[in-house]
Amino acid sequence: MNPNSTSSSASTALDRYEAVIGIEVHCQLKTASKMFCGCSTAYDGAEPNTHTCPVCLGLPGALPTINRRAVELVLATGAAINARTPAATRWDRKNYFYPDLPKGYQISQYDLPLAAGGSLNLDTSEGPFTVGITRAHLEEDTAKLVHAPGSNGERLSLVDFNRSGAPLMEIVTEPDIRTAEQARRYAEELQLLLRAIGASDADMERGQMRVEANVSLRRGGTEPFGTRVEVKNMNSFRSVERAITFEIERQATLIDAGDELVMETRGWSDDRGETYRMRAKETSDDYRYFPEPDLPPLRVDPAWLQEIRAALPELPALRRARYRDELGLSPYDAAVLVADPDASRLFEATLAAGAGLDPKSVANWVTGDYLRIRNAAPSEAAPHADPLQVGTLVRLVVDGAISRVNAKEVLEAHVVSGQAVASIVAERGFRQISDVDALGAIVDAVIAANPSAAADIRGGKGQAIGFLVGQVMKETRGQANAVVVQAAIRARLGDGGAA
Repeated sequence: MNPNSTSSSASTALDRYEAVIGIEVHCQLKTASKMFCGCSTAYDGAEPNTHTCPVCLGLPGALPTINRRAVELVLATGAAINARTPAATRWDRKNYFYPDLPKGYQISQYDLPLAAGGSLNLDTSEGPFTVGITRAHLEEDTAKLVHAPGSNGERLSLVDFNRSGAPLMEIVTEPDIRTAEQARRYAEELQLLLRAIGASDADMERGQMRVEANVSLRRGGTEPFGTRVEVKNMNSFRSVERAITFEIERQATLIDAGDELVMETRGWSDDRGETYRMRAKETSDDYRYFPEPDLPPLRVDPAWLQEIRAALPELPALRRARYRDELGLSPYDAAVLVADPDASRLFEATLAAGAGLDPKSVANWVTGDYLRIRNAAPSEAAPHADPLQVGTLVRLVVDGAISRVNAKEVLEAHVVSGQAVASIVAERGFRQISDVDALGAIVDAVIAANPSAAADIRGGKGQAIGFLVGQVMKETRGQANAVVVQAAIRARLGDGGAA
């Protein structure tokens, strides 16, 4: 199987089979302390095993205490996905034995999660799509295994318990997803939602959001599910789509050959572009769930839940709809703004600071030029744009007081230095030249210096006028009014330039 041809192969496989995909997402919650102890969660970059205590190390006699803030963040997530929250829930022990789980079990939730029966709406290339969400529950994270070569060349596995016991939310979908693209879009939309409500930074590269996919195939039009395979180790949205695409084709190839699929857990190798076997897949029976004896049932006060719902911010899907329906932005502009909280904040604040500004014009500057400048800046530079200054710049361009070419330079200077737009324009002499007489001599000189382009325009090749306009802009350091320049060139070169 060629891993580089999985995209076209998967589309062929989906002509023969229907993929049934469910997604499990684990995300670290934004709390100051761990789930069942007071250890700090600020362990990024810390020396191994320095954020630990008897509770998160699983020492005998240590007793857990519930982190209220972690519970609140799961309840907020449930409210955001329109899930149900029971009046009472409980904790369960999930038993399994790995070096990264010092107690030999994980405190989790089984049949009474904090949130159940929700959904998430998203847009795909095939149109709107709704993913049912089975549950969102709370548990503690495991320690981190670090694999390294030993001094004698042997392979060592070391355990860092800094992460052990951090609050972890698991969100499980219904098997509603049918394509790799839908799976990727679900993960992207869920990340946006978690960030919007402040539940998690959900950074996949830092392991704050881990996506796992359960993939099976069945013949189109049949009801029973096929053999389910779990795919792990996908650390980017692109990897989610690639891994599921590959797995669909792998399973289809085996089924076509008459081979038997086995229920297993497979990892994703981004370098090789393929999945690989990790272990046989566990089931709920293997985990031997039973109620956690060291923690009482958790009862959710309806008034508390109502406070959490009332405090939810505008969610990503609603914000995109508002940008499209009320502000007239294109679906693309709305999606770009909402996907970047910094861009969305600047857009909103600029509109608020500059009464009467056209939302589309502001969106163009924010999604295009501002994001280009910000993304190109060194990470330590922390570029910043003042909304009032951005509004001033947009108005100068709309009013024809400054050319767009010069405005790009002004915006970059402002973002880097923080200097006011008016001051930069004055210092650099960027007032736009719209006077026909002032531009006439420059236009004549450019036409004379470029006879071939002038001949093309006279011959009806109207696209050549862009070259001459560009030459005039170059001569005037971007200050010429491009509309005036184009009209002047057409006037001098006759009716042929009107093509």
